[in-house]
Amino acid sequence: MDIKQPVRRVEESQTLLDVFGAHLQTQRGLAPLTIRAYCSDLERLSEYVGALDLGDLLDVDLAILRAWLADMSERNLSRSTIARRGASARCFYEWAAHRGYIENDPAIRLASPQTNKTLPAVLGQDSASILMETARARAEDGAPACLRDWAALELLYATGIRVGELVNVNVADINRHERLVRVMGKGAKERLVPFGVPAGRAVDEWLMSGRPHLVRDEQEQALLIGHRGQRWGQRQVRKVVHEMAAFAGIEDIAPHGLRHSAATHLLDGGSDLRGVQEVLGHASLATTQKYTHISVERLRSSYALAHPRA
Repeated sequence: MDIKQPVRRVEESQTLLDVFGAHLQTQRGLAPLTIRAYCSDLERLSEYVGALDLGDLLDVDLAILRAWLADMSERNLSRSTIARRGASARCFYEWAAHRGYIENDPAIRLASPQTNKTLPAVLGQDSASILMETARARAEDGAPACLRDWAALELLYATGIRVGELVNVNVADINRHERLVRVMGKGAKERLVPFGVPAGRAVDEWLMSGRPHLVRDEQEQALLIGHRGQRWGQRQVRKVVHEMAAFAGIEDIAPHGLRHSAATHLLDGGSDLRGVQEVLGHASLATTQKYTHISVERLRSSYALAHPRA
């Protein structure tokens, strides 16, 4: 493409985003929901420049990008939303410049607001035990849905895997003898994650006594399935986790909170940071290190409550 010729117009932007989306999937191995978020952010940018008659996505310069972020700030959008949209723009324009759609990358000097660095919510070990025991007790009558819910919660807490990773686990990915689950993480990176005896018991009960009553198609590979016999979705898992927390009488928690809890409890129990990094599937050790901050905060809190000269 001759980058000195007039670039494509707004009405063709969606085609360009389709190409960009394919790049994110095939070259970067991003998940469909992540790709959808990137493209949705860029569609909003396209609408912004179109409404102001500034051209299309390929006519954007640094001043327009800064004005776009400023407009979001004036509309009181959250820092995390603005930061994510800025990151989407940087990724897109880096790709567009590399592919020759534009001559220069207008987003190379684009700064986004820093997100508020809050410590992730975690359950105390007692609360986590109550939650797991509640799920187990509800499954005592052998109801298939309750057995599935128990297995899901135990796996989330035992392994610290993401909810998206959990729903993509197939029966063949579970090694019941070694108590290992094969997980496909971000960037299509595969890892093996161990789980303990309680989670193994829940998975065994689900596979032997629960799943056979719900499965309708013998070709269905998903570990967790719904009442229609199809792969369970992330929304259903989140709903069950919130409902189980309420039923157990503990603080509200989401699936990602169970992931945070698993990481924190591993570190509290003496696990080394790199081991936790491998379990969680973090690309960078810096991402895992935030859990050490949680342990420090808990230590400080305990000290303040217990030490006579705190």
